Amino acid sequence: MFITVAAHVAAMAPNTAIGAASPVSIGSEGEQEMSETMKEKVMNDAAAYIRSLAESHDRNVDWAEKAVREAVSASETEALDLKVIDIVSPTLETLLHEIDGRIVTLLGGSQIVLNTSSAQVSYMEMTWIEDFLLAISDPNLAFILLGLAGIGLWVEITNPGLVFPGVFGALSLIFGLFSLGNLPVNIAGILLIVLAFILFIVEALVIPGFGAAGIGGIISLIFGALILFKGGPMYQIDPWVIVVVVICVAAFMAFIIFKLLKTRQLKSQTGSEELVGDTAVAREVLDPEGRVFCHGELWTAISEDGRIEVGETVIIKKVTGLKLFVGKK
Repeated sequence: MFITVAAHVAAMAPNTAIGAASPVSIGSEGEQEMSETMKEKVMNDAAAYIRSLAESHDRNVDWAEKAVREAVSASETEALDLKVIDIVSPTLETLLHEIDGRIVTLLGGSQIVLNTSSAQVSYMEMTWIEDFLLAISDPNLAFILLGLAGIGLWVEITNPGLVFPGVFGALSLIFGLFSLGNLPVNIAGILLIVLAFILFIVEALVIPGFGAAGIGGIISLIFGALILFKGGPMYQIDPWVIVVVVICVAAFMAFIIFKLLKTRQLKSQTGSEELVGDTAVAREVLDPEGRVFCHGELWTAISEDGRIEVGETVIIKKVTGLKLFVGKK
């Protein structure tokens, strides 16, 4: 409103409106309450300013003041009839053609003639990087990026050497932090999300099994998402985004923990430990020591079940160094 009234040529496009210029106080929490004295001070200052602008450009002073004091608005045709604007033009090209040759008076009193019919129009488009950075400056995407960062880094920590999850998580974290830097962030929400992934790591590495740490991590992640941003409804994360991210994180965590537990329960597949539970054939009398044949090799064995004759099948109970401790099958 103020910019339009201050312009040497004020134009509007069809199906647009102007006005509702009453001052409001906006903070990180959204609209903020002002004292009556402050309201009156700000209102009078804004009204005086817009009256000055309207007078200097020969516009409707009374309506401009009402737009500030009473928040009135007008359509483009109404604004034209009220002498709030000069032109209604559907396109930029039409506007340049209509104002060509118009004489405008500058603040110093001098007059110039606009020559816009042959003006070169330059559009300053955003680069793809700027488009991308603008796109991720969204509360929902910020939370999704933090979730992806947590998953990637968590997988790398619990499975060192995979590389890709760590790189992916680090990139997601960087973009997530960039997004948070453009939004009104609640530090308590960030701390709860960080705590959630710390609890997930504890669950996976210290006390495996979907227990108190894992459940606490999920609860912390949910509450962190709910209070992550300040500024009112405009900055709230979509509840469905929270549900999807939490389910994905919980499912992924459960899958990794299941794999870790399964791996720990498997019998070692390297070295002599793999022989425990296997069978061997006595090649010498074990009384108690002799030799047995196992997996194509001769081993020194000690019987724990008394004398064992040549040709008997034995079960390997334990391995100590290069000696097998066996019992009768």
